[in-house]
Amino acid sequence: MQAARGTSLSPDDSSPTESGDRPSPTRVRIILIAVFASIYALDQLTKWLAVDRLTGQPDRELVGNLLVLHLTRNAGAAFSTGTGYTELFSCLAIAAVLVVLWLSRRIRNVVWAVAFGLLLAGILGNLTDRLLREPGPLRGHVVDFLMLPNWPVFNVADMSINAAAALILVQAFRGVRLDGTRIARRADEPEQPAS
Repeated sequence: MQAARGTSLSPDDSSPTESGDRPSPTRVRIILIAVFASIYALDQLTKWLAVDRLTGQPDRELVGNLLVLHLTRNAGAAFSTGTGYTELFSCLAIAAVLVVLWLSRRIRNVVWAVAFGLLLAGILGNLTDRLLREPGPLRGHVVDFLMLPNWPVFNVADMSINAAAALILVQAFRGVRLDGTRIARRADEPEQPAS
């Protein structure tokens, strides 16, 4: 008996989305949580060490002038902009965390899970400083301590946010949705699971 084009002849043949080509939702969540937890812990540990070991100390060169430990506290956003709007930045960070958590429920792709884990760790890492550090809740200053030539001082959370942005751009360029399917290139082309 001959099957119509594209129709399976045996019940064992299943579509790529059902055959396990995509990781299970549980595995994706575990990856997201593991990335988040490890990067968030690293951010908080390095900030604690920076405050403990660098307060009142001169700059320390790690790799000549290329990478220097320089403790500073930032009341503003990236590049120390908007230092008078710390409470606003704190509220925006809280909103961003809620949006990331809401969207993360739809993730079925490992790369998206890593990107969202990095993004969540970065946002929460700096938000933790704004909530718990001096001069007080929602007004706390973010601890920055890594300095490159001709670049603002930054921290692990900042690196995490930038890495997440890069992964998100890659996924968008590849046309991969949060659920792992690819955006169809033509109207008659079916959605394909991302590899």
